[in-house]
Amino acid sequence: MTAAKNGRLKEREDNMEAVVRIKRELAYQGTVLKIYRDTVIANGIEEIFDYIKYWDTERKNLKVATDGIVLKVNSLKQQKNLGFTAKSPRWAIAYKFQAERALTRLNMVTYQVGRTGAVTPVANLDPVQLSGTIVKRASLHNADIIEGLDLHIGDMVYVEKGGEIIPKITGVDTSARSFMIGEKVNFITNCPECGSKLVRYEGEAAHYCPNETACPPQIKGKIEHFISRRAMNIDGLGPETIDMFYRLGLIQNTADLYKLTAEDIKGLDRMGEKSAENIINGIAQSKE
Repeated sequence: MTAAKNGRLKEREDNMEAVVRIKRELAYQGTVLKIYRDTVIANGIEEIFDYIKYWDTERKNLKVATDGIVLKVNSLKQQKNLGFTAKSPRWAIAYKFQAERALTRLNMVTYQVGRTGAVTPVANLDPVQLSGTIVKRASLHNADIIEGLDLHIGDMVYVEKGGEIIPKITGVDTSARSFMIGEKVNFITNCPECGSKLVRYEGEAAHYCPNETACPPQIKGKIEHFISRRAMNIDGLGPETIDMFYRLGLIQNTADLYKLTAEDIKGLDRMGEKSAENIINGIAQSKE
């Protein structure tokens, strides 16, 4: 690589260290190019592990969340020889830090029904600080996870953030159990919303509510998906509005949206005449 204009680096460079140095010089000259200031060259595996150990602690002081670092082969010639797989370079690898873990109490397990009918168990916890946020709820994913953890109400459980984003329960401190421990958590057999018998299809980890035409979360979820930006992209409508329309009996499916009039919805909670007209116009435009 050659620095073309400033004359400071005239010789041909052949490593990542030179690439970083040139980028830094360009950044110092006032270009919009940004370069991470803590990039280093490691001479051996011990220096790599020292760098990992340092940032595993120091990353908590960064202004943005991070879950790992990237290691790259320094030589550009070696990079070229190593080449690429179908998805990524062979000369670079991401190292993921171990997720931060916290211990807190399991108070209860509730269940959410999605638009596909999948039922997801959710752990409700004593609030706990984790990776910069207060966590009160964590996913339990499915019945197999619950059974594998042998969960009881009142258990002290370990919580991590999957990919530093989604909280999940990864273990139970069984030594903290006493004779006061609550009942064992068993996955429900009926839909918490409509009461239908849940089913589990062969090869599936999730349980499903089969009542797709009368289960409220499934109906509202399908309508919300229909109006979303990736689908019909109807302006003025959102989950709260869909929920209100459904509760008031104005809609039962996506087709009912096209039967609405401004007269039907103006005067509803937080729904003035202008807002009503905007919604009806948005629905009409989706047909074009």
